[in-house]
Amino acid sequence: MKVLIAAGGTGGHIYPGIAVANEIMRRDSQAEVRFVGTARGLETKLVPAAGFRLETIESAGIKNVGLTGTFKGLWLLPKSFLAARTLIKSFKPDVVVGAGGYVTGSVLLMASLLKIPTLVMESNALPGFTNRQLARFVDKAAVTFQEAAKFFPGKAVVTGNPVRREFFDIPAKTRENERFCLLAFGGSQGARAINQALVAALPHLEAEKNRLQIVHQTGEPDYETVKKGYQEAGWPNANVTKYISDMNAEFAHADLIICRAGATTCAELAAAGKASIMIPLPTAADDHQRKNAEALQNAGAAKMILQNDLSSNKLASEIKELVARPEKISAMEQAAKTLVKGDAAAIMVDLIKQLSVNSQQLINN
Repeated sequence: MKVLIAAGGTGGHIYPGIAVANEIMRRDSQAEVRFVGTARGLETKLVPAAGFRLETIESAGIKNVGLTGTFKGLWLLPKSFLAARTLIKSFKPDVVVGAGGYVTGSVLLMASLLKIPTLVMESNALPGFTNRQLARFVDKAAVTFQEAAKFFPGKAVVTGNPVRREFFDIPAKTRENERFCLLAFGGSQGARAINQALVAALPHLEAEKNRLQIVHQTGEPDYETVKKGYQEAGWPNANVTKYISDMNAEFAHADLIICRAGATTCAELAAAGKASIMIPLPTAADDHQRKNAEALQNAGAAKMILQNDLSSNKLASEIKELVARPEKISAMEQAAKTLVKGDAAAIMVDLIKQLSVNSQQLINN
């Protein structure tokens, strides 16, 4: 089987695509999976690192990007469609999958016009603009939330959000009295609000200074500022990095995670069974990150701090309370595990295989 996966922009789009690709290869080492993205997104790093070939085409958004951005996106559309057509004709995939990002629009639409089976992956309760436009063209939609199914009438299957298999294999953390590991990140691009709040919280965590080990992914823009903040605070056990390539390993080491509440992050926390302090992105479409964080908090798996309420004192207080109550963290970990819906990547690959079989039957008939 040959599968083309369109995914671009952020880790939240790319990692679920990689999870599906890994499941395809796990089942059939002779299968061929190829990705298509743009030359400026994280896919240029993540896809090759995962062992898959990446093709790039030019593509840009036309929604919520300002007047200049809209004109640029519209100007690129014909070029993007032509490049997608050339790639599909050359690779001859059995199924084309859209995992998210601007690039999915032109690739899935062209695949549909070429009569190649298509599957779109939607991780949010309210599908984004591109996926809403693709709804009438795709053959199947794998959705994380039941609320999204109505946007793909007769095509939606509730699968959950694909997570790389290694997150399910992370063992329960054995707590150490002399060391507490804190992992902080704001998504693949970093988050200034989290970066600033955690650095400002360091003086309030002075009593935990020698015990608290922090791994902090900052993103590119804030790296130097955050690194300087830890140095000025004289923090002995801090690893400040622009980007974490092996997030699975850092999850395994962490006792507590501070993060946003994107769909992929929530799915990884559940799969790994990790306790978290979630700071939802307030500008996320329809405030869906707050809804995600509330779901984890209501299940007892996380604590939520809204960004409007975020302060150095508030963050430090939450951290200190959990450091002092390891039994609370263990309970949060167990609660997180109960949120796992199953192996979404495996369900999606079942859908992909069925689309391929159906297509071959139509050809044969």
